[in-house]
Amino acid sequence: MTVIFDGVASGLLLFLISVGLSVTLGLMNFVNLAHGAFAMLGGYTCVVLLNRFGVPFLAALPLAALTSAAAGVLMERTLYRRLYGATHLDQVLFSIGLVFVSISTAHFFFGAQQQPLQLPSFLSGQFNLPGMDIGVYRLFLIVVGLGIALALQWMIADTRFGAQLRASVDNPRAARGLGINVERVFVLTFALGSGLAGLGGALGVEMLGMDPGFPVKYIVYFLIVVAVGGSGNILGSLVASLILGVCDVAGKYYFPQIGAFVIYAVMVAILILRPQGLFGRTAPR
Repeated sequence: MTVIFDGVASGLLLFLISVGLSVTLGLMNFVNLAHGAFAMLGGYTCVVLLNRFGVPFLAALPLAALTSAAAGVLMERTLYRRLYGATHLDQVLFSIGLVFVSISTAHFFFGAQQQPLQLPSFLSGQFNLPGMDIGVYRLFLIVVGLGIALALQWMIADTRFGAQLRASVDNPRAARGLGINVERVFVLTFALGSGLAGLGGALGVEMLGMDPGFPVKYIVYFLIVVAVGGSGNILGSLVASLILGVCDVAGKYYFPQIGAFVIYAVMVAILILRPQGLFGRTAPR
């Protein structure tokens, strides 16, 4: 039970970081492999606010998300917008270049070492229940992750903005004809995805660590979530993250020699059965 609990917490943290990539890749059809750089920006922002300026942890989290969201808006307005009509190969090559720029920048300012982060006392420690040990911080991650997942699903499926986003992606010309500001919708979407990545990066410093190699180290995990869950599907990303989180923790606990390989085996098995992902739409014949 403890392994399952830790796996759920790990999965929801993975969901927070990767769901923005699912939105931009699935709904906007833009391959942004620099998504992990925004998570790294949120993580470093949180560390700097805590260690250098003494900002409380719960106040540093939204500030980290806002910083990454602002960076997402800046990148969308200046660089990404030029590549909306480009091929996926061009988008991949460009975003990979941004990853290496972000790594070099983080290395220049912070060095190669892991960044220390001291959690507040009310989020530290654990309490025991029959058959399992519950870490307070992991319980906090589960509550935050589930809350954001529900809010995102509601926003995409049941709000005016969600309808505008789907219309802007499916047919931008028709959407403009209906009075939708497509450029503004895309900017807000990038800001949302980047902000969630920054929030996940800030929350993940304690569990995942934070160093300049973060965007490369975890980009495969983010892509696995998108592939297994189904591109552009919030519920799919959530379920995929939970499955992969539990399998990853269980594999490393019970089979430490091959633990890191378990999630790849799970991904292959799922995609053999469901090539479009768990909740992906089947291509029309």
